[in-house]
Amino acid sequence: MSAPVLDVDSWFARTAVEPDRGLPQMFAFPHAGGGAAFFRPWAAALAGHATVLPVVLPGREGRLREPAHTSLDTLLPPLVAALRARIHGRYVLFGHSLGALVAHEVARALAGTEAGPPACLIVSGRRPPHLPARRGDLHRLDDDTFVAEVALLGGMPPALLADPALLRVFIPAMRADFTVNETYRPPRPPTLDCPILALTGLDDPEVTPAEMQGWAEVTTGRCRLRVFEGDHFYLQDARADVRDAVLTRLRELAADR
Repeated sequence: MSAPVLDVDSWFARTAVEPDRGLPQMFAFPHAGGGAAFFRPWAAALAGHATVLPVVLPGREGRLREPAHTSLDTLLPPLVAALRARIHGRYVLFGHSLGALVAHEVARALAGTEAGPPACLIVSGRRPPHLPARRGDLHRLDDDTFVAEVALLGGMPPALLADPALLRVFIPAMRADFTVNETYRPPRPPTLDCPILALTGLDDPEVTPAEMQGWAEVTTGRCRLRVFEGDHFYLQDARADVRDAVLTRLRELAADR
């Protein structure tokens, strides 16, 4: 049986900002249950400094009819292939929550290819891969309990929670993402040699600033930590202070060329 044809374009959302081949690319990976729309404000916020490419995973938005992956083992090969086809120079990986884990694994996979490692890995709102989970597996819960637990993180719009029919559409991808996150088994650190920028909200119930500092253990490169006021979704809508921290890092990368 022949391998399925890779549709590279399906993996990346279009934004209102035209790509600029003279700028570094920033591939952005959303949180569990999230979509590329979460990062669309970043495209305008970073215009002139990076071309933002929000990643669209199967099972959501324009790929709603595709089954969502429940394992990094099946997700990574087509995702990395799509990135290799799209990367054309210096690039940055940005991931929030589950997206930080996916971005980390993508960085590991790309380091051994012609693309090379990212100029910077930006991770947000997730404990480093080698730290054990602090709570039980949510993906095994029944739907009502699962939704209630996820809602406590603050990432589910009230309109979605109030619409049972719409909620049923979103639950499969959300549960699949939590399965990816909760069944992941980390490699032995350090596994990267690129710089890392670790970002977190001071009141994030999922990770403490001290735990975020643990990302330094997954790379031989430099790791910087920035802590902001807010909870797990402190970075929503490309908030000015968070945006400025990312812009500062991009400017430093440009100066290092």
